[in-house]
Amino acid sequence: MEFGLSEEQKMLQDSVRKFCEKEIVPTMEEDLENHTFRPEIIKKMGDMGYLGNAIPEELGGNGFGFMEAVLISEELAKVNASWRLPINMQNLGPSLTVNKFGTQEQKERFIPDWVAGDSLGFFAITEANSGSDVISMKTTATDKGDHWEINGSKMWISQAAQGDWGLLYAVTNREAKYKGVSAFVINLKETEGVTVRDITTKMGLANSPTGEIAFDGAKIPKDAILGKEGDGFQICMWQLNNTRLSCAAGALGVAGASIDAAIQYANERTQFGKKIGTFQMIQASIAEMVAEHEAAKLLVYRAAWLKDQGLPNTFETSMGKYYAAESAVFCANEAMKIHGSYGYSSEYPVERYLRDAKSYQVVEGTSNIQKTIIAGIALGDTKNR
Repeated sequence: MEFGLSEEQKMLQDSVRKFCEKEIVPTMEEDLENHTFRPEIIKKMGDMGYLGNAIPEELGGNGFGFMEAVLISEELAKVNASWRLPINMQNLGPSLTVNKFGTQEQKERFIPDWVAGDSLGFFAITEANSGSDVISMKTTATDKGDHWEINGSKMWISQAAQGDWGLLYAVTNREAKYKGVSAFVINLKETEGVTVRDITTKMGLANSPTGEIAFDGAKIPKDAILGKEGDGFQICMWQLNNTRLSCAAGALGVAGASIDAAIQYANERTQFGKKIGTFQMIQASIAEMVAEHEAAKLLVYRAAWLKDQGLPNTFETSMGKYYAAESAVFCANEAMKIHGSYGYSSEYPVERYLRDAKSYQVVEGTSNIQKTIIAGIALGDTKNR
């Protein structure tokens, strides 16, 4: 078994670190305070080739796979978890899904702009009363002969108010249940009957915009459908099994940043004439943080490796997502405690790490949903795909 990264992968990590230092860090404190979203950073990510993982090179792909997507996501999130989101919004979400299920015309039309950062992507699944229970969504797409008419709303959609082209999941046949959901490629800015607004009351991820989309008789072309009518639930589950890998990698990044901050503080802070890192309770916390983080990393990296080999990985991806999310929250919480009162202050970044870490217990399938998937496969009730 090989646990090391290749020299090329190590160079990629270093490249992303330097990118963060140059493009994100200089304005980060101001951007965090003002909740600023900078689309030019996504364009620069595209220029660096960070958004083309597991995408054919003829469509703008970078020649890398899922493992590299994990490494990029992890390094971005270690600096600022908000800037991990474009890996899903541009790459593992819309681009990868259209590459799998789209027509050749759809692939050539949409994917190059997503991976280049020229078109801001999104995927609209969640609604105000429909989260984990995807099939309960109320948004409908009605066949009107020469077009589809969309009615309903979506909630908590990343890059909703800023997005150009992205994916929409809607009900086309209520009676068909799981086979009654369809997927579409839609432009939010150019479609009449679409209203978008930002949601500004978030706990974390201050630089990643989240919004609501309302559809009121919105008309989209018949060829906007992705795959076949009724394939939407299958497409959605396939997509989420990919995008949750980047979420797991983002959790690794936040956990890693929390550990680094805790170690630095434990080596600098003195009490009773000693560095607090010499006290056994502080050492115990750091040891637990490091062990959990390393275990989570192995789970996430294994899931990425399986995906790159084309092997079944739903089981491993959900385990990686679940454990990495829980580990990130644990590590950020311990880092806050090690920092004492300073951990509760925005003077240090650990309070941000905890706020950002909590998102990973929710997005792309909550921790409870991941446990349901893991248990279902372990019990033999569902297959590992």
